[in-house]
Amino acid sequence: MPDGVTKPDLAELAARTPATRDRYVDFLRAASIVTVVVGHWLIGVIHWRGGLIRTASAIGLAPGIWLGTWLFMIMPIFFFVGGFSNLVSYDSAKRRGESTWSFVRSRIERLLRPSVVFLAIWAVVQIVLHLTDTGRPTGWFFGDFSVLRGMRPPPATVPFGPLWFLVVYLIVVTMSPLTIALHRRFGVWVPIVMLVGTIVVDVIGFGFGASWVRFFNVAFVLLLPHQLGHFYAEGRMTGWPRWVFGAMIAVGLGALVLLTNPWVFDWLAGDARLRWFPSIGHYPRSLMGTDVEPISNAYPPTVCYLAVGIWQIGAVMLFRDAANRWLQRERPWKVTIFLNGVIMTLFLWHMTAYMLAIFALWPLGLGQQGDTTLGWWLERPIWEIVPGLFLAAIVIVFGRFERGRARAA
Repeated sequence: MPDGVTKPDLAELAARTPATRDRYVDFLRAASIVTVVVGHWLIGVIHWRGGLIRTASAIGLAPGIWLGTWLFMIMPIFFFVGGFSNLVSYDSAKRRGESTWSFVRSRIERLLRPSVVFLAIWAVVQIVLHLTDTGRPTGWFFGDFSVLRGMRPPPATVPFGPLWFLVVYLIVVTMSPLTIALHRRFGVWVPIVMLVGTIVVDVIGFGFGASWVRFFNVAFVLLLPHQLGHFYAEGRMTGWPRWVFGAMIAVGLGALVLLTNPWVFDWLAGDARLRWFPSIGHYPRSLMGTDVEPISNAYPPTVCYLAVGIWQIGAVMLFRDAANRWLQRERPWKVTIFLNGVIMTLFLWHMTAYMLAIFALWPLGLGQQGDTTLGWWLERPIWEIVPGLFLAAIVIVFGRFERGRARAA
């Protein structure tokens, strides 16, 4: 365990957990990041040639894997939990008499503290690669000089993929005083405007060929779950009848089914659908980039990305009471506390752990299929266990730099 997170510490923190704490929020935060870590390791198809290590997504190579993104594209849940946490922390800061800037700065510091360590270590690694002329130059290029060697720059996954999400979430945290103010002034109208805005942006971006407009959905799609988190933080969502959450599941999944099937757009637009969605004629079924389709539901996000968030938030709220009862048990709550104490370390370093696993396993002939062959499938447990061992070691070394380690309050 990292410095400051021992078994006695966890027992003490668990015992000191206030009865008023919503343990489910902590569980959802930990579960969403663990899902990201496991998912990235699971779907990686490794390519290592010409001094360059990169991974492709298995989602675009094997039929049917796209369905997993409907279940495990968990980022909307992380933003939902972020909306909860940002409002609770903001109100707490105001009760202590702190300024809005002080609140924003403290939230940013919690994210940047482990991030600076990550960037510093990788800066040293890159300097060594340059000095030893190791690895192919890959970007960013300034004239003939390449900043990086041996692996792709963001948003490619190994090992810098987590950085794109960190940048986006830092912006959301900075904007949270504004989103909270809008929430308290306009209430439910804010997510309604975001929902309508998402649809309008996609209509203009796809239907009228103005692709640059689609980037407005980075705000609409990612902030809507965050905005719903404000409702949860104030206790308003917990007062909604259960049928509302069931309706969110039905609407979200129903929208995904309709929007990812060609007959819908064939009925709406005929052959024009092939201009809107080149080669497929409908929204991609995967919620992640597939490396093979000309468009993505994630970069920038589409109404499908919004739909998966709607059904997932409905589902987690539907199971909230049962999950909170389970989290009253000592063992699951201790695990939740521990994971929350090193959550940024897990997220930032999980693809570094994967790269270390490549260094260890590639010489043994593992991971060299280059496609989703039977051998690739049979190796999946190995590519979960070995990176997991490396990540555990990394957490022991670097988890101490994460502020707020394993706190219950």
